[in-house]
Amino acid sequence: MKAADVRAMSADQLKDELAKLKKEQFNLRFQKATGQLEKSSRINEVRKDIARVKTIARQKAAEAKA
Repeated sequence: MKAADVRAMSADQLKDELAKLKKEQFNLRFQKATGQLEKSSRINEVRKDIARVKTIARQKAAEAKA
């Protein structure tokens, strides 16, 4: 997921995307614990996507206040 794609989203879309990513992260951790995880690099990708969404959501909130 690119930052430009995330910046184009509205606040509600960012919340939905964050919830989806957190659910995926949970599922990936569960797969890792049970030994079913095939692509371990996806865990890091999801972590970075979560951070990206949170950062941009925070920036948009700050812009709305100013």
